[in-house]
Amino acid sequence: MNTVGHLINGQIVTDAARVQDIFNPATGTASKQVALASKATVEDAIAAAQAAFPEWRNTPAIKRARVMFRFKELLEQNADRICEMIGEEHGKISHDAAGELQRGIENVEFACGIPELLKGEYSKNVGPNIDSWSEFQPLGVVAGITPFNFPAMVPMWMFPLAIACGNTFILKPSERDPSSTLFIAQLLQEAGLPDGVLNVVNGDKEAVDVLLTDQRIKAVSFVGSTPIAEYIYSTANANGKRCQALGGAKNHAIIMPDADMDNAVNQLLGAAFGSSGERCMALSVAVAVGDAAADALVAKMSEAMQTLKVGAYSDSSNDFGPVITRQHQQKVVGYIDSAEADGARVVIDGRNPQVAGYEEGFFVGATLIDGVTPAMQSYQEEIFGPVLQVVRVSSMDEAMQLIDDHEYGNGTCIFTRDGEAARYFSDHIQVGMVGINVPLPVPVAYHSFGGWKRSLFGDLHAYGPDGVRFYTKRKTIIQRWPSAGVREGVEFSMPTMK
Repeated sequence: MNTVGHLINGQIVTDAARVQDIFNPATGTASKQVALASKATVEDAIAAAQAAFPEWRNTPAIKRARVMFRFKELLEQNADRICEMIGEEHGKISHDAAGELQRGIENVEFACGIPELLKGEYSKNVGPNIDSWSEFQPLGVVAGITPFNFPAMVPMWMFPLAIACGNTFILKPSERDPSSTLFIAQLLQEAGLPDGVLNVVNGDKEAVDVLLTDQRIKAVSFVGSTPIAEYIYSTANANGKRCQALGGAKNHAIIMPDADMDNAVNQLLGAAFGSSGERCMALSVAVAVGDAAADALVAKMSEAMQTLKVGAYSDSSNDFGPVITRQHQQKVVGYIDSAEADGARVVIDGRNPQVAGYEEGFFVGATLIDGVTPAMQSYQEEIFGPVLQVVRVSSMDEAMQLIDDHEYGNGTCIFTRDGEAARYFSDHIQVGMVGINVPLPVPVAYHSFGGWKRSLFGDLHAYGPDGVRFYTKRKTIIQRWPSAGVREGVEFSMPTMK
């Protein structure tokens, strides 16, 4: 089998002491292997980044932006190849992979504006002949640890902006689907990025722990599950690093009695089952206010789900593909089993889909479960699969309390025609990203992404304006040039601008 290696100091390096199979989720067979980096390999990458930092830091921001402009063009020129790589290793349908890539490219576009974004603040004559200004300086060597579900987009939440800010970067992508990520990094090299500025190390916990403990790493950004996010955040902080760690989610959609039900159903289909539900912003719970709304929702969802197609990435007529591994397939099915055992009703059952020609693939069909309660395990935990659960409540206040009581606070939305209800909801709900008749309220690249509660650990959200702040440190300078021959007296009191 071919072995996917690492990108260190501009060269592909294969650390073959330990390898792991990479599966095609649609066929269930291993297609290649990935080298799992040793401690020494990760340290080589850090050393390369550290050596490249002084020159890159002093490269004018406009020149760094020009590299990003060329990178954007190369991403667009190679879009089909990147999407194919995503499909082969993740299983994402081609049209979904194209949407993921476009979202990543939008973050590169934001990074292209770095000369403006890094402009500091300047004040003249804050005191007699005293000027003051602030500037944003890069941190040094920084790292990103990214998940399997968005092998193109999430890395581009991180390294384009970090690098544009003048940092050098170590990227540890998911070892389950690393090929597209590595190829994208090579495109950035082709765009003119100097060797060592971006390094990619594939690996597992051994590689992660080096990034978290090595003192040359100044900041770590992470996206993944909450238990791992907590570990990343606490370990990075214990080692003196700045850290943002985005964790899990349980995203609710409130369906009000006055909602346009046909529109709500169309939106829920894509938000719940797109990308096989393997999105941290996937809508996995529909909270229907009143039995009439719940009955209408379940009936219309049941009818609409009959036409959904699950299959391989290469057929663009499919709506979604397999989940990432056999183990994850079994885990998702286990949650459906548990909901049924706890008394919920499986209305549409996706536990045993038949996909012709792909009988060994890791498929779970679209599943609809009614009568779910907050006491059920399937409600409490993140399923991360194509499963929509319906919870019935009697009022909007009860629905909001349900959402506020959940440990996660990543995203939520409300379907309603009532502007007053929508405004109250957006003002008071304890969730970081809110949609009004928008099922996936993912911020655009020039805003910032992040949830509340146990969905985010750290003070700053990902990408956008918060990303600039995360990857820089503010320095404030105050200067005075006394007139020649003027000697000032001693001043012991706190200086003020008299």
